[in-house]
Amino acid sequence: MLSRVANNLIWMNRYMERGYNILSLLKTNYSAYQDSPDMFSWKPIITNYGDPNSSVDYKDTIGCIEYMVFDNDNPNSITNLVTKSRENARSVQEHIPREIWFAINSYYLYLNDSRTRRDLKQNDPVFFLDQLLMYQLLYYGNIDITQERGPAYYFMDVGKFLERVIQISDITSIKLKKIAKTSDSLERSFHWKNLLHSVGAYQLYTKKYKPIFQSDMIIQVIFKEQLFPKSLYYCINKLSRHINHLILTNELVKNDLEFLLGKLESTIKYTTTDNINAQGLENFIESIKGDIRDISMSINNVYFSTQST
Repeated sequence: MLSRVANNLIWMNRYMERGYNILSLLKTNYSAYQDSPDMFSWKPIITNYGDPNSSVDYKDTIGCIEYMVFDNDNPNSITNLVTKSRENARSVQEHIPREIWFAINSYYLYLNDSRTRRDLKQNDPVFFLDQLLMYQLLYYGNIDITQERGPAYYFMDVGKFLERVIQISDITSIKLKKIAKTSDSLERSFHWKNLLHSVGAYQLYTKKYKPIFQSDMIIQVIFKEQLFPKSLYYCINKLSRHINHLILTNELVKNDLEFLLGKLESTIKYTTTDNINAQGLENFIESIKGDIRDISMSINNVYFSTQST
């Protein structure tokens, strides 16, 4: 497969995956902010995914959501992410089913409809965010049902899981900064619960451990749970399988990818919760993100042209 095509497939999915995680974070924070505005400020989200020097009023919930969804000057606004994903999809239409193109294009048209911005201001923000999440899920569903399991599918999944590891790591880091600032056990529990909701792990966690929010158990679910699709263990395992498949079919050259993947797999597989606590969860997360960046750069440097993140 041409490097340009593979590059577009990877970034098409990376942008959509980033958008999905940002929307989940916005929805969770909106609900938490209604109960505890002092505990769940919009500032960490705007700082991490937007411009920390923007004029957004952190006490204006609708304004913050509007900024994260529609602002053209924010490279991580949902509108910009979907636009960039659509541009990549347009370039590879011969490699993806028409259903996938229709899913992205419909999403793009909905976001750019003047009535959509009005819906945010006039309706329940949760309903509005759910509408956007529905478009995301339609996109994922169409990939799962219609995309043949060939090189295009594997490159798309490489993009998805690269981005998912980064987003889960970033969301966890945002929450850890808040947790580190409080010594109140009840408040810490609220933040841990909010983290679980943000990464879609709350139902699984309460099913396994009951609603008792302890850091070691939460680390186990988010980082080590083998069957949870958004755990780092699961994502890295899938990433390794897809990249190795592409290497075996000569779609990718080995280069240093096998070494980097093996190093990352060993880290996530053999590092215990005690090891993570000993080195500090934030340090562990930064180590994982560094390995992911190395893998991403290895692919980009050898095969693809540079593309802004």
